Amino acid sequence: MSLQSIPAASAFLSHRITAIKSSPSMAAKALVDQLRAEGRDIIDFTIGEPDLPTPQPIVDAAIAAMRAGETKYTGASGTPALRNAIVTKLRRDNGLTYDANEIVVGNGGKHIIFDALAVTLNPGDEVIIHAPYWLSYPDMVKVNEGVPVIVTGSEEDAFKLLPAQLEAAITARTKWLILNTPNNPTGTVYSEDELRALGAVLARHPHVWVMSDEIYEHFVFDGQRHVSPIAAMPSLKGRSLIINGASKGYAMTGWRIGYGAGPIALIQAITKLISQTTTCPNAVAQAAAVAAFGGSQEAPRQAAALYEGRARLMADLLAEAQGIAIGRPKGAFYHFPCVRDLIGKRTPEGRLLETDGDIVQYFTECAGVATLEGSVYGVGPYLRLSFATSDAAIREGCRRLVVACNALR
Repeated sequence: MSLQSIPAASAFLSHRITAIKSSPSMAAKALVDQLRAEGRDIIDFTIGEPDLPTPQPIVDAAIAAMRAGETKYTGASGTPALRNAIVTKLRRDNGLTYDANEIVVGNGGKHIIFDALAVTLNPGDEVIIHAPYWLSYPDMVKVNEGVPVIVTGSEEDAFKLLPAQLEAAITARTKWLILNTPNNPTGTVYSEDELRALGAVLARHPHVWVMSDEIYEHFVFDGQRHVSPIAAMPSLKGRSLIINGASKGYAMTGWRIGYGAGPIALIQAITKLISQTTTCPNAVAQAAAVAAFGGSQEAPRQAAALYEGRARLMADLLAEAQGIAIGRPKGAFYHFPCVRDLIGKRTPEGRLLETDGDIVQYFTECAGVATLEGSVYGVGPYLRLSFATSDAAIREGCRRLVVACNALR
């Protein structure tokens, strides 16, 4: 075969993969790693990852599991011990009753979200996604041949999905509504009354299922409390899937343990797909997660208090930055400030800032501070700033941002 007859790699790829983007947050992390490898001093406000170590009892549980030989395949849906620990956790933390056969464990919450979409979407099915959104939702819908229906919130409504917006977005083709509280990237936390109002809309549309992403549930501030949407609207339990995991609350991002809780038929379908793809979750990480969900909950409580202080620190410091309008998030570990007043300004070198992407580039190149533009989360011109980093990094990064903003013309 001649070289001319070999198809280009791009032509060989499926239309599904060419229709989506790589994760902007992971691309930002790769850029930070590259710049640091080149010797640049970069403060990283991009990554949504706790800077805290995994609590020692969880690590000890993993070591004990390895020494006991718990290093083989497990069931595709996870070990009985872990699924039972999740059942106990849902009852203890969320007031929800599930059986172990209504739980499936995967390699992170993202894995369960993807597989849930894969086993339910047919070409053209619609998924309502509220913007600002976690940036992977739309692309996971697209790669499974669904249609993301983006409903954009406003800052005046704390970026929350309103019942009237939800009602207007539902069609005969709507399959899922994805809800995320506490929210990434805005830090918005829905109240029980707000969730009930959304539930009243969904009650009129029994063909719409709810995917409730609650991965940041441990991090709520200012006296707020996390309410699972399924607890607020229990009549929807039979057409809902809770997504959660160990990554954020227990500082276990690299352990890759997430789970879904939902109706048996859906859980069985996800389990079937896992059996044909990743086989099962990591056995040792599952043993560690039993200790996380079933052991002392002091570590996530302490982390929540720490992040609340860091949220306040970042807001206070950036109040001095001209053109950054920053508020106070109610949860997660992100600020989502508006940078509209920086659009149209010029850098000291004379470059015009036309988008929030231009602002991100300016901050990275000229201030040595890596951030993420709000436009990749569906709403601009905003920035997502992670305060899941040390007080020292927050102080120095904010100092640099203040200098960089005040240098604009």
